[in-house]
Amino acid sequence: MNDIQGQAYPLPELPSIPERTFYVTDYGANGDGLSLCTAAIQAALDDCAASGGGKVVIPRGIWLTGPLTLHSRLNLCVERGALVRFASDFTLYPLVLSHYEGNSGWRCQAPLDGNGLSDVAITGQGIIDGGGEGWRPVKRFKMTELQWDRLTASGGELDTQGEIWWPSRAALEGEGIFRKLQEEGETSREAYMASRAYLRPVLLSLRGCRRVLLEGPTFQNSPAWCLHPRGCEQITVRNIRVRNPWYSQNGDGLDLESCSHALVEHCSFDVGDDAICLKSGKDEEGRRAGIPSQYITIRHCTVYHGHGGVVIGSEMSGGVRAVRVNHCTFIGTDIGLRFKSVRGRGGVVEDIVMENILMSGIVYEAVSFHLFYEGVEGSEGYMEEPVPVTEETPVFRNIRLSNVICRGADTALLVNGLPEMPLTDLGITNFRAMSRRGIVLRNADRLLLDGIVLHTEEQVQPKVAAHRCVDVKLIRSGGLSVTTV
Repeated sequence: MNDIQGQAYPLPELPSIPERTFYVTDYGANGDGLSLCTAAIQAALDDCAASGGGKVVIPRGIWLTGPLTLHSRLNLCVERGALVRFASDFTLYPLVLSHYEGNSGWRCQAPLDGNGLSDVAITGQGIIDGGGEGWRPVKRFKMTELQWDRLTASGGELDTQGEIWWPSRAALEGEGIFRKLQEEGETSREAYMASRAYLRPVLLSLRGCRRVLLEGPTFQNSPAWCLHPRGCEQITVRNIRVRNPWYSQNGDGLDLESCSHALVEHCSFDVGDDAICLKSGKDEEGRRAGIPSQYITIRHCTVYHGHGGVVIGSEMSGGVRAVRVNHCTFIGTDIGLRFKSVRGRGGVVEDIVMENILMSGIVYEAVSFHLFYEGVEGSEGYMEEPVPVTEETPVFRNIRLSNVICRGADTALLVNGLPEMPLTDLGITNFRAMSRRGIVLRNADRLLLDGIVLHTEEQVQPKVAAHRCVDVKLIRSGGLSVTTV
């Protein structure tokens, strides 16, 4: 049980799946790494579902396949020694209506795809590889010259500036086609077929599912986000590994979007974008749906690389609330605990508690609240004057952080609230950080900083600097003081 504002709520229900077993080899699948096994594996999944459910086993071997459709009351078990390798040929992946980055639209079908299911699991100790190198663009500045030379020599196409590599001309040209169709308001599937190579899928897409279990496998090398449950309830994610190349574009690890009652525990992430991310739709579409992410527990997880360790936003227009994060470790992430949004999102983020967090070698901020996510510090308009508060104004409030240790970061804590809607009721207790600069607060009301220990390299700037802040209390913090700038 977890405690949310004094009220207890149960941890997620686990799937109920019959004890029948189906082996993909009985349906003609060949694990030689050369034969395309899509039809055979899908036949095993379909037969299992038609029989009332059970476990579909993929044994040791290399299994090349196209996209697979999951079913209710089914456990896809990828055994130790099995490598499921999804083919990179975009012609194998039909366009389906889906959601990505908070918006609905046409995308290529996910390699692992499920809609409206109940009691579904993916288990085992094997590896599931999304074949992402055949989909993703790569930016030159993210690679060494030797890596870039090898990549461009392997084939593919460069953009006109020679700064972005695309795996195919169809993918390169697909971006322009897609943007034009979006501007024109085009919605037909047929029109988007010309941009199919650009519409790279997430590795696992589960939509509107109930009682979901991911336990054991390694999920890696996704075309876009890796794991994306959306609008799901009763989700358990434990003892999995998520790996994407550090340079992978949109290479998120786990994105829980508009999900309720989820547990993520004992998992590791090494990815190219945000590692564990909570979302709930984007802008007007997300506000109209109004489905929050809520009652979520994240504990005993490790992040080795990512833009953020645990992240809320920036697509949070349906709200995020009742979140508990405990005993997590971030090593070398760009940011540790990351909260982000921007004008236009709307939505409310509240009742967040994060405790017992360890960080080392953080590139930017150990803890970041950035409501100017699409702006850049120091740029024109960055600290602009208030604008009217509307339904498009994001709200972040009632957030508690405690027992946080960071050894190495550029900034210990950054708060960038909106002038018209300051970050409100933030409490940080027992926070120890070694960083280049200390705490920077902008547009925040009712902040409690209790038991803060800072070791900073930068001596010219104040260790705790506040701008446009109201009611900032700093106690039990070894002589630190708040300097108004």
